[in-house]
Amino acid sequence: MSASTTRRAVVTALSGAAILASLERSSAESPKIVVNRDPTCGCCSGWVEHLRKSGFAAEVVESTDMNRVKTRLGVPQALAACHTAEIEGYVIEGHVPASAIRRLLAERPSAKGLAVPGMPAGSPGMEVDGAAPETYSVILFGPSGQRFDQIRFVHGTPNAPLVRRNMPG
Repeated sequence: MSASTTRRAVVTALSGAAILASLERSSAESPKIVVNRDPTCGCCSGWVEHLRKSGFAAEVVESTDMNRVKTRLGVPQALAACHTAEIEGYVIEGHVPASAIRRLLAERPSAKGLAVPGMPAGSPGMEVDGAAPETYSVILFGPSGQRFDQIRFVHGTPNAPLVRRNMPG
């Protein structure tokens, strides 16, 4: 075996180890999100796909009694949408963009979670070809359902700064 063959083998092995380490680091940086959804809802699949494309490890749990799931997790009725997720102690209700979830996890506010009430067109999983996306709000809510902050989005992109104030319920 020549010296160049040995060097090539070492370089190849080190490159492989670096790639594996990068994949492990990427997996560790992508927290698991558990998405509870009704099996008959199609838009939920679009939202889960959005999360996965954004690097989240998404586990889907199908439930025919989503009201029970929302009650168990403390989702206020006024903020309800079609699916409810759990990630690192927070509740995510509806079509919340992955960027807002990442911000929540980075800032770790004392709150129950984030919600996008209803099913606004243009939100992740609710894209409709040929239809203009709606402006919608991502709402940070507390354990008693109180609203703290909101971020306005258009098509999954913030279009206004975070509003820092207590909001009326």
